[in-house]
Amino acid sequence: MTTADLARADTTAPTPAPRRSVLRDPGFRLLVGAAAVSKLGTSVSFLAMPLTAVLALHASAGQVGLLATMSTLSFLLMGLPAGAWVDRMRKRPVMIAADLTRAALLCSVPVAWLLGCLTIQQLCLVVLLTGLATVFFDVAALSHLPDLVGRDRLTQANAHLVTVDALTLVGGRSAGGFLTALLSAPTAVAVDAAGYVWSAVLLLRIRRAEPQPQRSRSARLSREIGEGLRFVFGHPVLRPVALAGAWTNLSVQLCQTVLPVLFVRELGLSGGVIGLFFATGGLGVFTGSLSARWLARRFGAGRVLWLMGLAVAPFGVLMAPVDRGPALWLAAGGWLVTTFKVGIDNVIKVSFRQSVTPDRLLGRMNATMRVVLTGSLALGAALAGLLGELVSVRAALWLGAAGLATVWIPIFFSPLRTRRRLPGPTVPAAPTIPSERRPEG
Repeated sequence: MTTADLARADTTAPTPAPRRSVLRDPGFRLLVGAAAVSKLGTSVSFLAMPLTAVLALHASAGQVGLLATMSTLSFLLMGLPAGAWVDRMRKRPVMIAADLTRAALLCSVPVAWLLGCLTIQQLCLVVLLTGLATVFFDVAALSHLPDLVGRDRLTQANAHLVTVDALTLVGGRSAGGFLTALLSAPTAVAVDAAGYVWSAVLLLRIRRAEPQPQRSRSARLSREIGEGLRFVFGHPVLRPVALAGAWTNLSVQLCQTVLPVLFVRELGLSGGVIGLFFATGGLGVFTGSLSARWLARRFGAGRVLWLMGLAVAPFGVLMAPVDRGPALWLAAGGWLVTTFKVGIDNVIKVSFRQSVTPDRLLGRMNATMRVVLTGSLALGAALAGLLGELVSVRAALWLGAAGLATVWIPIFFSPLRTRRRLPGPTVPAAPTIPSERRPEG
């Protein structure tokens, strides 16, 4: 698909007839419910795991960075093969098995803590293995959505899911901070485990028949992985989306890895205050997800991706000088505005990704994207720990803030810069990419 093809798709295709709301679909409602309880628990654990390391095990900044790295390393180890395997399987059974696996692993943390044998090594192992299960869950969930709701309702469905993500960020991270303060960090981890169990129960209740993928099980795994890589990095839409997302994730991870250490060690803030600070990020993603479709219709979907990035660039820098008093409020405001842009991106970029990818490549496209995006999280966490040990926690925070000010650049220098239409039935799926050639553009 060339740049000219993209322009013609935006301007010449007819306007589709309106479809009923995706929320009237019982299968999608159950999927939303499963996502909500699962991500609520994950948001609680986002603070509970590093605070367990800091408060219960007296971990250093380097160990906290290592813990954050382990949470994303699994995507680098298993992401690409997982995409090829998921393309060969029905998606919901993969998601249910991943939920139950994560619940069992997380339950081991409070049990070990009660027995007095919890170690940083166990935390790292639990985080790594939980991440491996998350690889399969996330790839399967993203690949299942077009079949569950139809490609013409992807943007609407993604907007609802991102809104759920944001609400669980607000509630979960606040709850994580307060549970840690009132009870203990390991107890908060148990809440995460319960969320995964309930998510599996809701997924089991979806009655929509899922078709068996029409794939040859004798195909070589390496060839299928290579086809997915060529498709993503040779595509004029997917390539800049991957680059911009990777830079955003690296910058965000630099900030959120060192902020708990800075808040506890240098500023002496309580778990409740820490939870409220990170909850502002959830509020930002929430308002961004609600605004994404309106902004895309008003200014153009591709244009919003870089214009909003340029507009919010100065606000990310407000996080670097965070301190007690007014500086804490300014930093929270900067985090709120920055995550507002993230909420917009999550709706529009994911919808673009799903709409231009044929069904048979959805697993590998999503896996490749997850490897790139989560790999950048791992790199950001490792870099944050290294800078925290060798230079200072503040140095890592300044670097992350500077990165957040420049994440709009890959979109600006891509065909998405002037793309107006949101993904829907008028955006054709990209053609199959043979293994021996790359697409134009």
